[in-house]
Amino acid sequence: MKIATSVIDSQEENHCFLIRTNGCLVKIMFLTDEIIRIRASFDEEFDEASYSLVLTGWEDRFDQLIGAERQRVDLQEFQVLEEEDKIGLIGKKLKVFLYKDPYQLVIYDQEDLVLHKDIVDLALMEDANKRKIHTSEIVEGDCFYGFGEKTGAIEKSHTFMVMSPRDTMGYDPKNADSLYKHIPFYVKSNKRTKVASGYFYHTTYECDFDMGRSHSNYWKKHSRFRVDGGDIDLFFIAGPTIKEVVQRYTSLTGRSAMLPKYALGYLGSSMYYSELAKDCDQAIIDFIDTAKEESVPIDGFQLSSGYCNHEGQRYFFTWNKERFKDPKGFFAEMEKRGVTTSPNVKPGILLTHPFFQALQEEQIFVKDSMDKGKNALGTWWGGKGVFADFTNPHTRRIWKKYLKEHVLSYGVTSVWNDNCEYESIVDQDARCFYDGKTGTIGQLRPIMANLMCQITTEAIIEEHPNTRPFVVCRAGHAGIQRFAQSWSGDNRTSWESLKYNIATVLGMALSGVTNYGCDIGGFYGDAPEEELFVRWVQNGIFQPRFSIHSTNTDNTVTEPWMFSASKQRIAEAIQFRYKMIPYYYSLMVRAAETGLPIIQPTFMKFQEDANCYDNGIDFIVGESLLVANVVEKGQKVREVYLPEGTVYYDFYSRQKYQGGQTLAIPVTIDSVPLFVIGGSVTLFAANEVRNLHSEAVTDLEILVAPDQACHFTHYEDDGKSLAYKTGAYVKEEIHVEPGEQVKVTVKRTGDYPTQIEKILLKIINHEKAPFWVTIDDQLVPHFQHRKQFEAVKEGWYYSQTMGQVFIKYPNPKADYQAVISFENFDLLGM
Repeated sequence: MKIATSVIDSQEENHCFLIRTNGCLVKIMFLTDEIIRIRASFDEEFDEASYSLVLTGWEDRFDQLIGAERQRVDLQEFQVLEEEDKIGLIGKKLKVFLYKDPYQLVIYDQEDLVLHKDIVDLALMEDANKRKIHTSEIVEGDCFYGFGEKTGAIEKSHTFMVMSPRDTMGYDPKNADSLYKHIPFYVKSNKRTKVASGYFYHTTYECDFDMGRSHSNYWKKHSRFRVDGGDIDLFFIAGPTIKEVVQRYTSLTGRSAMLPKYALGYLGSSMYYSELAKDCDQAIIDFIDTAKEESVPIDGFQLSSGYCNHEGQRYFFTWNKERFKDPKGFFAEMEKRGVTTSPNVKPGILLTHPFFQALQEEQIFVKDSMDKGKNALGTWWGGKGVFADFTNPHTRRIWKKYLKEHVLSYGVTSVWNDNCEYESIVDQDARCFYDGKTGTIGQLRPIMANLMCQITTEAIIEEHPNTRPFVVCRAGHAGIQRFAQSWSGDNRTSWESLKYNIATVLGMALSGVTNYGCDIGGFYGDAPEEELFVRWVQNGIFQPRFSIHSTNTDNTVTEPWMFSASKQRIAEAIQFRYKMIPYYYSLMVRAAETGLPIIQPTFMKFQEDANCYDNGIDFIVGESLLVANVVEKGQKVREVYLPEGTVYYDFYSRQKYQGGQTLAIPVTIDSVPLFVIGGSVTLFAANEVRNLHSEAVTDLEILVAPDQACHFTHYEDDGKSLAYKTGAYVKEEIHVEPGEQVKVTVKRTGDYPTQIEKILLKIINHEKAPFWVTIDDQLVPHFQHRKQFEAVKEGWYYSQTMGQVFIKYPNPKADYQAVISFENFDLLGM
């Protein structure tokens, strides 16, 4: 073993600080004022070759591959203070102290609060199996979140987790590990100090995390990161808020893809439709037509791999003409109906594939570890197969060519990349090109999904210029959010899945992947019982990805209308999802620009309230809606904790509640407990929208709870092209100033001609009705009777029942200000 126990020497070099210990060489860089890179090499090579990072302060072998997304910044300067027993590196906002003997690294913030502390003797090690280990101190109150795609409770103290992507159909939602993703990042937030930090271990090797599950009385309580190869390459990210940590992490690995608007709509799917013996195309079209007959909005269809099934063998880049007689015509018919179809593509080729020989001659596959002339074999659907090596630029070119010729040329603008885990290559020493340096599949397995999605995105744009790609992917490494929407894989149909999948979705949001959801109703198992399906849809409409997808084992198909007694409530729930699209689309843009998630756990917004730190069931949409779905079978009363720091309003009745209390709410099968958070702005479509391809939001509802100053950015563009990149969008910055006069100020930027014609502004105020309302200093007519108010194009009305002002007016399509006066008016005195 190699163990770092003492410092031998140190030096400053090119804005880096090098520390030679008796076990390894440590390099420290202040990448930004809040991000410190700590890299420990046991072979002292320090190769810079990252498929993950979009922010660097050094030259990297893959700068050209990452392209314009990669930003190079100057490393931050620091002051070196050396004493007999320690060395201090003093940055603008963070301080690193290196204790010489015994070796220990400690990070402080500006107030000298300890943010990170190595464990003496265990800090940096290479074990007998060449695995690298980093051990950190855990203090009382530390909570841990993220880790990418994980099952179980949202807070991960006392857990052991592995990063080793697997194909885990029907997984246990509470205990299974690992799932499909490899994202070695987590957030630490302390209940006592209310300060958060982030840990991104920059590696693609298989690794594991022990978050205090094991302990020894010889050392303080600690967490351990262990990786199979490479360096310990830690990017330590300071907060102090969880939001700042997530934003800074996504500045490192990339912000979310700007997906087309329809990606937020209902994405229909089931393996059933593409596995029929013939005429699958017509069955899918009938499904779409049925959805519209049942008043179920729909915008997408995820086409399972049965379309390329030939006598039980799946041959990607081919089409079964019995099932899909005219693929191009099929896609055109779907687009006529306002539905984009995403065909399933996998990175493996069976040895019996009709294109195998041609692709073999191109030498695009992962190679055997022992025989350079052979491909590495793995188990595939239908037998043995080989796997594309996307770390080879030649493979990327050939794959793109085949994808264009055999899929995209049919009019396809969306692709579902599936089974990208490369799990079935058992030989972890199988060789990959590694863009010229040679690596192993054990080293590079997780990055294959990212690279596959990158070239799929590029291929769609090349084949269909000015079309916004929509890529869906099951697997992925840190940074997958740059390319694809994703989901929690092949979940099991159960009440436990409904409940624990929420924490999985929220954990991914904290890990930078917010365009994400789970298969609603469950993918694998018997059909969901009626109550479970209703509850799952009621929850699923709030997830950024909304797809009902199944391969039921009892010969059924999970569809919105599968239960006659509940199909109307299912349709109404999905219709409510579509009412929220202006808000969700604006939040998706926010995620693409800032890295902030579309939905967030309560402890992310209310970090000061330690009572939220273990809550992985309730969540917040954007900054304004607290969702507290019913996730227990037969539940009659739902207890909801309202975090401290603001007030809340029942979404339906507008009843007001103070934060810092737990409510006991009676619930029925129709209940979707939802609260408007005081000091927030929420957007809704006020006109009916059932399809995002063909129908526009023309009437916008703006709901304001003006208990404190707040703002929101409403975003519009065409929803489908790349024209937004050259300014074809409009942003409306909505600022709310509370007080006796509530002021709602709207500032516009961008050249896109808005499609909003009418505005309905709702202002919650339980205390009193307005005295007057103005738009740009012009009085708005007041109506005491609701029917009279509804008959006019402009006016205001106060609902005594809801304690809410309704103000409607034509969209000014320019900067404007609405003022709602709640000043006292002495009618008798006047």
